Amino acid sequence: MDTYATPDATRARTRPKDGTDGADGMAVASFVLGLLGLLAFNAVLGPFALILGGISLVRGTRRPGRAILGLFLGAADLVVLVVLVTMHHGVIWPFGL
Repeated sequence: MDTYATPDATRARTRPKDGTDGADGMAVASFVLGLLGLLAFNAVLGPFALILGGISLVRGTRRPGRAILGLFLGAADLVVLVVLVTMHHGVIWPFGL
């Protein structure tokens, strides 16, 4: 039995490196970090969601919807942080009030 693979079969298994794989991962990470930032650590996760969403859009992600949602959620994280600090003089959700 021959174990020689034809060049066409080898080429079909590899994907072209166009730079969007990392951008797609950043778009998803931006969305997840923005979503988690609404619940906890919004001072840290919000800016990271904004940065990753912006970079993924600049690099040409195939998932621009997730990157844009990550941008909006990152901005919402920062708005929640400002509201919590302004109204409750702290960064913890006031569940009992």
